[in-house]
Amino acid sequence: MKHEMPRFDDRMSDAEALMWRAEKDPFLTSTFANITILDRAPNFDAFVARMDRASRIIPRLRQRVQPAPASLGPPRWVTDPEFNIAHHVRRMAVPAPGTMRQLLDLATLLVADAFDRTRPLWQFTVIDGLEGGKSAIIQKLHHTIADGQGSVALSMQFLDLERDANPPPPLDSSMFNEPEPSTSSASDLLNSSFQDVMRAPLGALRQVRELLQDPTQLPALGTQAAATVRGLLNELNSVDPARSPLWTQRSLQRQTETLRAPYRAMMDASRALGGKLNTAFLTAAADAAGNYHRKLGSPVESLRTSMAVSTRNEDSGANAFTLVRMLVPTGNMPITERFAAVNELVNSAREGSKNAQLDTLATASSLLPTSVLTRIARTQSQTVDFATSNVRGAGIPLFISGALVLENYPLGPLGGVAFNLTMLSYNGSLDMGLNVDSEAVAYPVLLKQCIEQSIQQLADYAPKNSATSQEPSRGDNAPTKQRRFRLAWWKKRSS
Repeated sequence: MKHEMPRFDDRMSDAEALMWRAEKDPFLTSTFANITILDRAPNFDAFVARMDRASRIIPRLRQRVQPAPASLGPPRWVTDPEFNIAHHVRRMAVPAPGTMRQLLDLATLLVADAFDRTRPLWQFTVIDGLEGGKSAIIQKLHHTIADGQGSVALSMQFLDLERDANPPPPLDSSMFNEPEPSTSSASDLLNSSFQDVMRAPLGALRQVRELLQDPTQLPALGTQAAATVRGLLNELNSVDPARSPLWTQRSLQRQTETLRAPYRAMMDASRALGGKLNTAFLTAAADAAGNYHRKLGSPVESLRTSMAVSTRNEDSGANAFTLVRMLVPTGNMPITERFAAVNELVNSAREGSKNAQLDTLATASSLLPTSVLTRIARTQSQTVDFATSNVRGAGIPLFISGALVLENYPLGPLGGVAFNLTMLSYNGSLDMGLNVDSEAVAYPVLLKQCIEQSIQQLADYAPKNSATSQEPSRGDNAPTKQRRFRLAWWKKRSS
């Protein structure tokens, strides 16, 4: 898949502003991360240089958030005059023996640590001292900078196709995309913010208010307007509580787990069952959640999940997604029946998501006081049991400053749910990060084991000639012809 660089605007979209404001409630933080396992320590100085170069090409990496005066309109992005690459690219080590458990526990702490809102909202930490001479990079990013797919496009600034790849050419001033620091006066900003407020939100809010007072007006709206308002009303009126009898508590306590599955076997199994990979992924999550409840003596027939659906096109900004909610079957049934039911739900949800865009909801909430907004957002989060997201990555081996990427685990934000399972494809593997509220899910390791079992059940439906034990390619051993093919592929993707 070609990853186009997202467009970076000088102000937040309504959806980004919604995420930014809702974070006043720490349960609703939108920070996400990636845990990248490397076969050896990267050249740290070279990595810092690559990230400094990236920050000059991509303005957002050198920008901080400037709230609108009196909170009128969305915040703007302005150049940070105090930008220091050393604050954003760090290095540390875990003590011996350097187990995966130590790395995951450290990643949990780093990701949970709130960003300094006076600086650019990203941080990469190189972790040395892992078993077998391995290292890792914990990539932490605020969702207002980019969504999962946008962050994959950003990563092309520091990824290589070969271990000993030549460094990129130095930048000259004509290649810099760094914007000038804002020189707008307070009155200019206030006037601009007021104009922002006076555009779409008032019309949307007036329309919603009038329809709430007199729903008989709905048929008189245009088809698209009526669909948009229906989607908005359905979202705001959805207050049915989450279904789990076990996951009733919410906290700021976190535990991180990771899982892997063979890409080809899961893809072939999905096709054999009449669906797509994302259906298999969500089916495994639903099946595992049901098994978890049965093992603990609290069976449940259905749970509500939220699923991130990409809306990205060539004109998209840094964030281009919406969230859909659905009740998935979690009762005791054959996994093939569950797959068929989930497949129908996913298809229906994708169609319905066209009329329930996150931007639409954000526009309608842009005039609400932050205290009211966070209360509504918390109420909405309490209707969901767990969250899922699926991000497409690279199908070839990649390197970072001389180190081979072995595994690549994404960690999605919880946003007030019991757990978030996010999947990223990489080099013949499906790498999954399980971000758990450990007060809600009392036994995170059991949940991980249930997911692994459900994935294996699905993989068993792959045709017998499927590469069920496919091993990821070790980039160093690839023939020269294959390397040239990958190089051409990468250049095409990056153009």
